[in-house]
Amino acid sequence: MIAEELANSTKCWALVTGDSLGQVASQTAGNLSVVDEAATLPFLRPLIGMDKIEITQQAQAIGTFETSIEPDQDCCRLFVPPNPSTNANLDQVRRAEATLDIHGLVKQALEKIELREFHFP
Repeated sequence: MIAEELANSTKCWALVTGDSLGQVASQTAGNLSVVDEAATLPFLRPLIGMDKIEITQQAQAIGTFETSIEPDQDCCRLFVPPNPSTNANLDQVRRAEATLDIHGLVKQALEKIELREFHFP
């Protein structure tokens, strides 16, 4: 939702993610389908078929690798359960989202965004 709001405000036509099928337990085909249902914009997943070595090489080539390995309290450590679901249920996801102040969270996140531009070699 945050990414989609930001994309709409900057007139982007798609969302780009770093998903790679099966690289982490939650990145299964079923879970990616549930994520797709949450947005109205299409998803582009340029890393989808790459393995960890290929992804690392690409990150080094575009200059993002050093940032990606910095120790930080990112969302993976803060919000991911110890045993993530490998087969998310769309109805359960929608019920969980209904309990959140999505608009308030989106507004708060958008107030703190940083714009960075990367060029693929």
